[in-house]
Amino acid sequence: MPHKRPNGPDFFARHRTLLERSVAATASRDHWTPYPESPSKSVYGEAAAKNGEAAFRDRLGGHFELPGHPGNGAVPATETSPYGFPLDVTYPRVAPDEAVAAAKAAIGPWRDAGPDTRAGVAAEILARLNAASFEIAYAVQHTTGQAFVMAFQAGGPHAQDRGLEAVAYAWAEQKRHPAVARWSKPQRKGGPLVMDKKFTPVGRGVALLIACNTFPTWNGYPGLFASLATGNPVVVKPHPGAVLPLAITVRIAREVLAEAGFDPNVVILAAESPEDRTASVYALHPDVRIIDFTGSTEFGDWLETHVRQAAVYTEKAGLNTVVLDSTDDYRGLLGNLAFSLSLYSGQMCTTPQNLLISRDGMATDQGVKSADEFAADLGAALDRLLGDPARAAGTLGALVNDGVRERLERAAGLGRTVRASAPVEHPEYPEAVVRTPLVARLDASADREAYTSEWFGPVSFVIGTDSTEHSLSVFRETVREHGALTAAIHSTSEGVLAAAESAALDAGVHLSENLTGGVFVNQSAAFSDFHGSAANPAASATLSDPAFVTGRFATLQSRRPVPIEESAHV
Repeated sequence: MPHKRPNGPDFFARHRTLLERSVAATASRDHWTPYPESPSKSVYGEAAAKNGEAAFRDRLGGHFELPGHPGNGAVPATETSPYGFPLDVTYPRVAPDEAVAAAKAAIGPWRDAGPDTRAGVAAEILARLNAASFEIAYAVQHTTGQAFVMAFQAGGPHAQDRGLEAVAYAWAEQKRHPAVARWSKPQRKGGPLVMDKKFTPVGRGVALLIACNTFPTWNGYPGLFASLATGNPVVVKPHPGAVLPLAITVRIAREVLAEAGFDPNVVILAAESPEDRTASVYALHPDVRIIDFTGSTEFGDWLETHVRQAAVYTEKAGLNTVVLDSTDDYRGLLGNLAFSLSLYSGQMCTTPQNLLISRDGMATDQGVKSADEFAADLGAALDRLLGDPARAAGTLGALVNDGVRERLERAAGLGRTVRASAPVEHPEYPEAVVRTPLVARLDASADREAYTSEWFGPVSFVIGTDSTEHSLSVFRETVREHGALTAAIHSTSEGVLAAAESAALDAGVHLSENLTGGVFVNQSAAFSDFHGSAANPAASATLSDPAFVTGRFATLQSRRPVPIEESAHV
């Protein structure tokens, strides 16, 4: 029996122009955003930053309330700021069976609301998230270790862009077919066969979002909003080290859903203690039909192998690679690459790790630079970029956890260290663990075992090869086998650029060419750049494209014959 559509504000009418503009942006691929990335008083208001920080501070040491949320008790505080203090926030505790059951019970009215209403509600949630960007930025900064400006941009407006992009694809794909149609088939004898048909997009069921420690909103919002817009309730399982940004998100989503007349359990927070390890329990629940995961290759592979009842969208790890052949802007190349290696201490899934260069060197506007000279020059560029502690802290942020620090220490024993990692004292947070990037010199033949493992964090390798052709071969083989989220080529030769593009297509990875200015290989723009690729092992999905949303719903039809007296007029 159909559920009665709730009464509430017409959020679709409020945001229709935004949604239409978003769909157009996915087609044009030009720069567009409705959410300004500058944390400026002139953009967000004179008091926005102060109020956002106050809202964040007020959360510390307390219990995060979610009215009407299922479950009993509280999850103990699990978050410690990488800048040196505990957050001491507790969250509602809910058992997996209870969370999934509550989400499943909320499906009916949300499904029956239709694509327009769901897209309007999603757009309203994003609008309110944008208004809370400063509070979210402080929550992101002090759970991930990102520097504040990056936390504001990546955790706020850029994440909101990615969420809206997913809504745009979901809305457009659900409306690809008409809601109703009259079908008429002529016959040789008698009148035509006439049927009325109705087509309804129906979500797969309960969705599970398994979020990561480093980019809880940027990586989390695409799956969250793609599932919501296609009619699926979402259980949000944050990483124990980064709960607060997604708890704020869930609170806002539940408020909008309730205001729109829906059960707020369309979105549920599934916080946990580190020892609970509920991700696999949720993942294997028979009523969980969609999973979005960002994190380790090991668990991502486990999900892809063992979860059979759900559509699984993963972003894992890979060997992000740069091929160095030649350049006419050597200084620009070094500066661009140094910033790419330093941004958020290399704790981005898109940070370059393997820098492939012929042992004989690369042609530049400053003469031929051997692999050893390039490695030394890259170290010097890092020194210039990070020489001032305040500037370094604003670029590097802090190490997110002990695992990154331990990995950095182990990397110091690989190959020949060209530039050692060094501590930086943070001018505001003396307890923060801040480290500069390590650059080691490896050989393509002798050190394959080292560079075919991912070293997440501020670790990069300058790898000597026989030639550019050999570099492209190593790039193609390692990415096809181990995956990558990004790749780059530097060359003044159109032939080499074409060969690199061919290698990237073979490997199934996105490619950047000759970046020497203000665009960096580890940054991507919503509505224009695709992030991730199911064409290599590092991911099973792209943020965002039609394939990211179409597996989350089915279009079901009902049909009935048109009465003879009515069909006679067809």
